[in-house]
Amino acid sequence: MTGPSTLPASAASFADRLDRLAQVAVRVGLGLRPGQELVMTAPLEAVALARAITEHAYRAGASLVTTFYADDAATLARFSHAPDEAFDHAAGWLYAGMADAYRSGAARLAISGDDPSLLAGQDPTKVARANRARSRAYVPALELIAGFSTNWTIVSAATTPWARTVFPDLPEDEALARLWDAVFAASRIDGPDPVAAWETHNRDLRERTERLNGARFAALRFVGPGTDLTVGLADDHEWCGGATTAKNGIVCNANIPTEEVFTTPHRMRVDGFVTSTKPLSYQGTLIDGIRVRFSEGRIVEATARTGADVLAKVLETDEGAARLGEVALVPASSAISASGLLFYNTLYDENAASHIALGQAYSKCFRNGGEGLSEADLTERGANRSLIHIDWMIGSAEIDVDGLSETGEAVPVMRRGEWV
Repeated sequence: MTGPSTLPASAASFADRLDRLAQVAVRVGLGLRPGQELVMTAPLEAVALARAITEHAYRAGASLVTTFYADDAATLARFSHAPDEAFDHAAGWLYAGMADAYRSGAARLAISGDDPSLLAGQDPTKVARANRARSRAYVPALELIAGFSTNWTIVSAATTPWARTVFPDLPEDEALARLWDAVFAASRIDGPDPVAAWETHNRDLRERTERLNGARFAALRFVGPGTDLTVGLADDHEWCGGATTAKNGIVCNANIPTEEVFTTPHRMRVDGFVTSTKPLSYQGTLIDGIRVRFSEGRIVEATARTGADVLAKVLETDEGAARLGEVALVPASSAISASGLLFYNTLYDENAASHIALGQAYSKCFRNGGEGLSEADLTERGANRSLIHIDWMIGSAEIDVDGLSETGEAVPVMRRGEWV
């Protein structure tokens, strides 16, 4: 395995920075072990990063790297020409194969960079049906990923459609270059030793989780403009953040970048109302201005300025889709927030603000990493189950967060979006 480049950011060429990102993906994101297989997915336009990651994976001793590419044009062709019944179908054989690979020890890497508005003009009913079919087919693989049965990570590649959305007033070439700069900076590769930078960052996140785990809060309360939400925490919950040890014993960073510490809410103990602070880009549709009300853990009212029809379909996915599977805290001064950019990409925007996630809970977020807990045990402790896991942002520099004890005593955790 090659060591990290030592070029300063100002002197590093695009190829150097792309290579550094690939190193971080393999060494920090995956912690890839010699002899391990790697299953990777990527947009077609991310082929340069996928090839660089493939090279570094083999340098790290990978036995086989298998990559599946997504093509936006092919996706749009389906919505234009496929028969109506086709939207209830998904490639179950593919996801079953992925699940078999993970059970056999393969690592998982996803490169994101999708067009945030790809499906904005399509029939929302067809979009919802296609997403539901895919979610159902993906369950065997999702359960293994959500449970950290294997080491996995997500990184991003700047693509022209994504750059056009983030920088609509710039020429495409300039927009793409600006977006790559933002991706590299957020991924901590613009320094003399990116791997060491990630070690320091992971240590900081670990210290934060240790403090929260020591506090043993029963709930969190978010208060600010349009928001007064109490999120009860699952029994025996555990805060996680940064590097984590998967059940195969490999230390990985599931998200590159990451600024969050997160845990599992109790699916029956969420009450109040909350307003989103950033748009949610979901499967090619932009959902903005989300406002929902929870009662006894379930969303009972939901509106949005844009994408309301898609949001409604999402909440109908299954019984758990209208309940929470994650709550995460992120300071408003995080590096991604400080960039001032709205990325229209959940991997980035969720790391600019505290957030919640609809749907599937992470079994990892329980004491002792959830080891030995059956599905019945997890359910008893309050973990939610669903075909989906969708993060959306509720934090900002105007939001306060208190930790609530079992007796209801409030302890300041964040004030105006910053750690107390």
